[in-house]
Amino acid sequence: MRRTARSARTASSARTGGGRTGRAVIAGTVAAAALAALTAATPAQARQRPHWDLKDTGAAGASDVRFRGLAAVSRHTAWVAGSRGTVLRTTDGGDTWRNVSPPGAGGLEFRDVEAFDARRAVVLAIGEGEASRVYRTDDGGATWTESFRNTDPRAFYDCLTFFDRRHGLAMSDPVDGKFRILSTSDGGRSWKVLPSRGMPAAQNGEAGFAASGQCLVASGPKDVWLATGGAARARVLHSADRGLTWTTADAPVPAGDPARGVFALAFRDRVHGLAVGGDFRPGEASPRAAARTTDGGGTWRSAARSPGAYRSGVAWLPHSRTAALAVGPTGTDLTTNGGRTWRTVDTGSYDTVDCTADLGCWAAGEQGRVARLEP
Repeated sequence: MRRTARSARTASSARTGGGRTGRAVIAGTVAAAALAALTAATPAQARQRPHWDLKDTGAAGASDVRFRGLAAVSRHTAWVAGSRGTVLRTTDGGDTWRNVSPPGAGGLEFRDVEAFDARRAVVLAIGEGEASRVYRTDDGGATWTESFRNTDPRAFYDCLTFFDRRHGLAMSDPVDGKFRILSTSDGGRSWKVLPSRGMPAAQNGEAGFAASGQCLVASGPKDVWLATGGAARARVLHSADRGLTWTTADAPVPAGDPARGVFALAFRDRVHGLAVGGDFRPGEASPRAAARTTDGGGTWRSAARSPGAYRSGVAWLPHSRTAALAVGPTGTDLTTNGGRTWRTVDTGSYDTVDCTADLGCWAAGEQGRVARLEP
């Protein structure tokens, strides 16, 4: 969304997963223990609960960078992307980081990164016209190839997502009254604009929010959801055929203003999903800032108790059918009942969050903040 990008400075994903059965069982045990600690009731238990451990990236000037793009590959490997064309990567759990920013990208705003492993990743730069670009690396960021540059001055790309290592989509704010969808079938090496005939008309002022890389998310081989705001009603659009045709559903989160809407989505399968958002302006109230669906986004219900403020990122905890984290500039919230109620568990500022099967939960945000969830 143009407004969000300007407020910040002019303003999930394909990943390696579960592994062998033994590792999955171990990871599940770790996740269960972490969940028990997160929901601990006594003060002694609370002191032992998992917490965000801030990592020193060691990158020059990183404290001035806002990392809104995040791809968690495992507890050991993660990528972050942000302002000033910055991309960092760790392969040792955040102890050390390598600045793998594409050469000559210092004037770009990276807002999304999708990583397949420690070597292969795709990053999206946002902005009007040629500022919207996609880069891909196959060697851990040692070299990058620019695989897409937007040449339509009316388009503004916000987010990207992958169904698998080959098939992915990127989305732009409406062009000619409809959201524009970009598609790849070769892992982000090449892209094409999909026909718009299957896309419903956009509302007046409707757009996506380039706030966390989670305004376009996929689950399974063909299902994808698109979050919107800035219009009279916040909506979630759903496609079951990799972006060729779409349906729409209203989301009961704050709307009716360019700063309000759904900012992030997370689906743990093709039917159970979470939406978070609100009003991104500091100090503005964001009642009903979270919603949930149990029918693949056909209908959405407000949380009985929402996060206390605007939230820009959300992720399901691995190996849990009911637990998830939501993050924003004023803190982190936890749900243990599938999004029915949320409670604040941390007050640090983060814009985006992502988790992996081995409980590799990471968060990133302003002032170069990157953290990993520690037991």
